[in-house]
Amino acid sequence: MPRKRKGDPVHGWVNLDKPYGLGSTSAVGKLRWLFNAAKAGHAGTLDPLASGVLPIALGEATKTVAFMQDAIKGYDFTIAWGENTSTWDVEGEVTQVSDVRPIRGQIEAVLPDFTGDISQIPPKFSAIKVDGKRAYDLARGGEDITLAARSVYVEALTLTDCTDDSASFSVICGKGTYVRSLARDISAALGTCGHVTHLRRTRVGPFTLDNAVSLEALIKTLEPAREAYKQAQAEATEKGLAMPAQSCHRSGVLGMLRPVKTALDDIPVLAITDTDATELKHGRAIALPATLDGSQPWVLCTENGVEIALCSPRDGTLYPKRVFNL
Repeated sequence: MPRKRKGDPVHGWVNLDKPYGLGSTSAVGKLRWLFNAAKAGHAGTLDPLASGVLPIALGEATKTVAFMQDAIKGYDFTIAWGENTSTWDVEGEVTQVSDVRPIRGQIEAVLPDFTGDISQIPPKFSAIKVDGKRAYDLARGGEDITLAARSVYVEALTLTDCTDDSASFSVICGKGTYVRSLARDISAALGTCGHVTHLRRTRVGPFTLDNAVSLEALIKTLEPAREAYKQAQAEATEKGLAMPAQSCHRSGVLGMLRPVKTALDDIPVLAITDTDATELKHGRAIALPATLDGSQPWVLCTENGVEIALCSPRDGTLYPKRVFNL
């Protein structure tokens, strides 16, 4: 019998505006603790030296994380001219220097070469696996590794500011695009050296900075609720009463949670009957209605607006692949 997870059944997404210096795994752990959630995960690692949008899934929302892997992402970043570093950001050691300082017109002239489908070599200090090991672990261990080039998609790349010693950009890109590699290649195309000094993620699919919440705001809302719960526990213990149910995720905190289906905004939704909902919850397939042609890879079935299951249509039938316990 599987061991029951500690924590509450808190379900939904938190669009965290991750602060600079905090790792993605640490951010997930912090939110799981704050919400007292039984389960948590994130959609898309964000380096400690970057800030911005980090979607964190709680509870049943973790079943939809995979659908965010291919989401379009947005970043604002700054390149400082004159120095290459081993990591292509401020964390690495200087490996090469240049006196060349490109001007606005020169920068804008090369940007079209970095839009559309482009070939890019990931930085060796990355999470890509090489023979089962993370590239950054091998690089930190002193191994000289070279990662293979791969095709990535850049939808738009815009110069937003320019000074004598740096330039700032905004980029909208697809899965697997490394901003540090983009900075490296732009610098090389301009005949100079450069590395990223500022990186802020502005978007992951439907999650944007406009609807993100800071860690400070979460702490301000959640910690008093946790303290109140601890006090209620202490009083119950003193009086020999049953322990109260945890409720730190109620009240205003619910306003910080986005629905499980947020990550599924481009998937067709099918409202089903309670009979069909029961079938899907038990892992049994249901008939594909005539209103759907079955060409889409996924269908989200809901009952009274509540997510029931993600289904795969095939041969006139909907097969449940991920069933939600909401």
